[in-house]
Amino acid sequence: MTSPQNRAALVINAVADGSPAQRAGITTGERLVRINGRPVRDVIDYAYLAFDDHPLLDIVDPAGGYRQVRLEPEPGEPLGLAFPAPEPKRCGNQCLFCFVHQLPKGMRKPLYVKDEDYRLSFLQGTYVTLSNLKPSELRRIIEQRLSPLYISVHATEPILRERLLGREGIPPILEQLRTLAGARIQMHTQVVLCPGLNDGAALEQTVDDLAALYPAVQSLAVVPVGLTEHRTHLPALTPVDSAYAATFLEQWLPRMRRLNRRLGEAFLQLADEFFLKADHPFPALRAYGDLPQWENGVGQVPWFFKEARGLLRRAKPLPPFRATVVTGISAYGFISEFLRHLSEKTGAELRATAIPNQLFGSSVTVTGLIAGRDILAALGPGQPEGVLLVPAVMLKEGAGVFLDDLTPEQLSRELKVPVMTFEATPSGLYRTLRSLGRKQAP
Repeated sequence: MTSPQNRAALVINAVADGSPAQRAGITTGERLVRINGRPVRDVIDYAYLAFDDHPLLDIVDPAGGYRQVRLEPEPGEPLGLAFPAPEPKRCGNQCLFCFVHQLPKGMRKPLYVKDEDYRLSFLQGTYVTLSNLKPSELRRIIEQRLSPLYISVHATEPILRERLLGREGIPPILEQLRTLAGARIQMHTQVVLCPGLNDGAALEQTVDDLAALYPAVQSLAVVPVGLTEHRTHLPALTPVDSAYAATFLEQWLPRMRRLNRRLGEAFLQLADEFFLKADHPFPALRAYGDLPQWENGVGQVPWFFKEARGLLRRAKPLPPFRATVVTGISAYGFISEFLRHLSEKTGAELRATAIPNQLFGSSVTVTGLIAGRDILAALGPGQPEGVLLVPAVMLKEGAGVFLDDLTPEQLSRELKVPVMTFEATPSGLYRTLRSLGRKQAP
């Protein structure tokens, strides 16, 4: 047979042992072109088309040879093929608050890549603005039921939204959302709040417009704009400080509660950072529903409180040793309090140390953006006494390096103290402490 004319293809990078694909002779490095005569552009097409009982696959080998393969899976058996993640579409926006534009020089190249891809929104939960969405892609979302999607709205008023995204002529977001809602596509949305721009009456309009699309729009998170000290030649923006956060919560917490009661769902959610900046008590964890905005920093602290209470009830005594947990400035208060209670319960000497952010600037206080050299600058050789515990959220997943490419091993050599990483939860910390305790036991 000759090669198929359609050049769209997925490179197969893994074939599961004993799977229908392996039994049919498919190997790593070959390309999947079609399933049942329909082109396969990406992993979404593969997942959508591969549910046939006996799918017919068009395969091209590395030498260009073409063949058709009929797979014979058992009922419910996966086909056994794996593919690389799709290469993301690049973002053409020039958002006033884009964090990538505020990065210092000299970091890893992938950190400077701006992606804007509805496929990754569906596959990985990344937020997209839909500003580059073509009509054919909108039809595809509806046809293949790509739900839920995670959408950055920022403002529903068209002119204001164009100003925020730094781009004219983009599709009206409400029209897109109404089309998706009409097709019963579920959506989670966010507003990055910029004081003096999309707050006040603009935020009220945005919340009202999105609430009108409930239940298709399942949730709306309002998160404060993040500003670094590397905004050279960028528009001036006003940060969310403690006074603004306190006033914002005074105005919006009652509105949030009224709206969520009316909808019967935790629809509107306010980022944890507002409560930390304002030193305001958090709502009960149940106010966050099933935590749909967790990755957006919404509900993480109330969840931490609940897990910490449970852990403190079951924690057991440990051999005496010293350990210091590094954290960002915003989390220092409640982390320090938790460690004090955990020390009392276990007998271990535990404390927290807050690390100022020198890489991005003092206005960035979250734990996940602390770099290795920030820790070095704050502590110095021989500090602290005992073991230094680093939450894994500071490290790149799968690579084990800080944002500045320093490794925990290098950090240990520079500080001349043992360094260990732990899952950034109360239970994850306790497991690491128990491991340390076993090493300390006679």
